Amino acid sequence: MRPLEQGFDSNLPMNQRRYINPENYLDLKELLQTFTTEVDRSNTKLNGLIGQGEFADVYKGCIQTPKGNLVVAVKVLRRGSSEKNQKDFLSEASIMGQFNHPNVIRLVGVVTQSCPMMILTEFLESGSLDHFLKTRKRQLTTIQLLGMARCVACGMVYLSEMNFIHRDLAARNILVGENLSCKVSDFGLSRELADDNPDSEYVTQGGKIPVRWTAPEALQSRKFSSASDVWSYGILVWEIMSFGDRPYWEWNNYNVMNRVENGYRLPSPINCPKLVHNLMLNCWESDKTKRPTFADIVDSIDNFIRSPEDLNDDLSPVAEKFEAKPQQEFQSVDEWLHYINMDKYSDVFHAANINSFDKVTGLGDKELREMGIKLIGHRNKMTKSRQAMKENSVQ
Repeated sequence: MRPLEQGFDSNLPMNQRRYINPENYLDLKELLQTFTTEVDRSNTKLNGLIGQGEFADVYKGCIQTPKGNLVVAVKVLRRGSSEKNQKDFLSEASIMGQFNHPNVIRLVGVVTQSCPMMILTEFLESGSLDHFLKTRKRQLTTIQLLGMARCVACGMVYLSEMNFIHRDLAARNILVGENLSCKVSDFGLSRELADDNPDSEYVTQGGKIPVRWTAPEALQSRKFSSASDVWSYGILVWEIMSFGDRPYWEWNNYNVMNRVENGYRLPSPINCPKLVHNLMLNCWESDKTKRPTFADIVDSIDNFIRSPEDLNDDLSPVAEKFEAKPQQEFQSVDEWLHYINMDKYSDVFHAANINSFDKVTGLGDKELREMGIKLIGHRNKMTKSRQAMKENSVQ
C-alpha cells in the first residue's frame, strides 16, 4: 500500500492542501476512503435522465439525509463498463472529493460497494453555462456576464493554488446555480466531450484534446499548466461575452491550430467592452510566462465591476467574425442565415423572394429594414457578412 503523496496532511485546512493525482496513487480505494463519503444506495432515488457521457449517465435524483431529502445530480456508471472506465470513474470521484470551494462543484458522496457505481454531486438547476448563455442571448448585462466570469476565475484560483490543472476549461464544463453563481466542473479528459461535433476534439497519442480551448504549447507538447488553463479561460470568457458562440466558428481543427500558431486571435464579440477583450488577449499571449495568473484575472474583473463607466468606452458594435474568416461557401441562403445565427429571419427572406446570393449581396441597410429586420445589430451583422462574401467573390 502506497502512502499519500509527500506534503499531504489531513489536518491541514483545505486551502493549504496540495492536489493528489489519483494516477500516482497505488490504492485508489484508500484514496476514495480518505476524500469521499460512501452513501447507502437505499437512500438514493433517481428521478430522471439529464445527460449522457461516454460511459456514464447523469440523473437528477435525491438522497435521504437526517435533515430531509437533498436534491443531487447522480452520475451512474453503465453496466459492463471496462476496467479502465471504472478506474476513470473512481478517479473522478477522488478528485472531486479533494475540493471545497463555493465556485467548484461539491461532491456529496459515492456508491462504490455495489453496482452500478455512482457519484453524487450538488444539483444546479440552470445546467451548463454554454446552454444557459445560448438561451439568454442579450438578456444579461455586461456586469452580470463579468460576475459569472469572476466566479469561474475564483474557482480556478483555488484549484491552481492546489496545483490542480483542469485541462478542459470551457463553458460546457461550468455549471450555473442561483444568482448566476458559476461552479467549475467536469474534471479530467477521460470522458467524452459534450460537443456532438466530432471535430471538437483532437485525438493524439495519449488521449483527447479540445483544440479550440487549448493553448498552442499544450497542443504541441501535450504539457499542460496553470498557464494553459489561463489560455482556456480566455476562450471561456469569449464564450460568455458572445452568449455561447462556438469559438472559431466552423473552422476545422487544423485551421484553428495553424491560424492561432501564426498569431490569429478571436475578435471582440458584439458589444464586448475593449477592456474585457484586452483581458482575453492577455490570456492568449504566445509566451505563457506573460499570461496573467487567475488571481490577476480576479483583480482585473473586480476593477471592471467597480468602475462600470470604463466599460462603456470602445464597445464593439459588430462582431469581426468575417474579417479573418477563411472563405466560406454556402449552399443556400438558409445555410448562410444559420451560419451567422440569424435563422429566425429565414421566413422574412423567403417572403421577400431573396433566394440567391446575387440578391443577398445586393441588399443594403435600407432594404433589410424594409424587409422587417428592425434591430440594427442584426442588420449590421448581415451587412458585415454580405460585404465579406462580396469581397471573397472578387478575389
